[in-house]
Amino acid sequence: MPPLALALTLSAALLHATWNLLLAGSRGRPMTTGMVFAAALVFAPAAAVTWQVPPAAWPYLIASTIVELLYFILLAAAYRRAEMSLVYPLARGLGPVLVLGFSVLVLALPHAPGEVAGVALVGLGVVLVGGLRAGRVDVAGIGLAMAIGACIAAYTLIDKGGMQFARPLPYLWLEVVLLLPLLALATLWRDGRAALRAEFRPVSAVAGAAMFLAYALVLAALSLAPAAPVAAVRETSVVMGVVLAAVFLGERVGPRRLGGSLLVALGVALLALG
Repeated sequence: MPPLALALTLSAALLHATWNLLLAGSRGRPMTTGMVFAAALVFAPAAAVTWQVPPAAWPYLIASTIVELLYFILLAAAYRRAEMSLVYPLARGLGPVLVLGFSVLVLALPHAPGEVAGVALVGLGVVLVGGLRAGRVDVAGIGLAMAIGACIAAYTLIDKGGMQFARPLPYLWLEVVLLLPLLALATLWRDGRAALRAEFRPVSAVAGAAMFLAYALVLAALSLAPAAPVAAVRETSVVMGVVLAAVFLGERVGPRRLGGSLLVALGVALLALG
């Protein structure tokens, strides 16, 4: 893997963990609508330059937007009720495992021994992160993280289909644009007009820009290196997220949870490398 591709991928991983940190740090204050609004603004020029979204991509766009609406609602709810060092590694780790399971069980695609080992490591890591042997099980947090992981798996599979027809940047920009009014309506319904106005603040803009830039850096890395090592290195965000939660949110991350996050990251890396 070229050094520049490695640096870009690690930067993308750090940015992904950072926008999750900002969202988790907001706790009860909604900010997902503000994030998506900022991302839509940042995406617009690049989407216009690379525009290619034929009608065949629209069914995938609509389906993925609905799933991502649920993803953001669940993510905000999870960070209000549970620790980031629990939610983030579980959700990030379970998503690729579910994608593999769907591919093998439903699509009957072959799987490599490394993928089986990756699933085993993720499973063990989930047990450690969730504290299932430590007597401090956060059932609600684990349940929300699992639901978020299912959403990640669903929109990953849907977007993989959509990418057959459209270019990545305009496709993602349209998802963001379609998602924005839905998130705004959800915030209005749940928290009221004042809460929606409060979403448009600097931290939301920073988080939204980080969300976009993380994706852009991954695309840049993919132009320099094969997809498998890029996807594997990208999962260092799992460990970064846990460390950031300990440092900036004051969460108690003991050896068990940190070790579990390392196993999750390693397991997902094995899945990526196949």
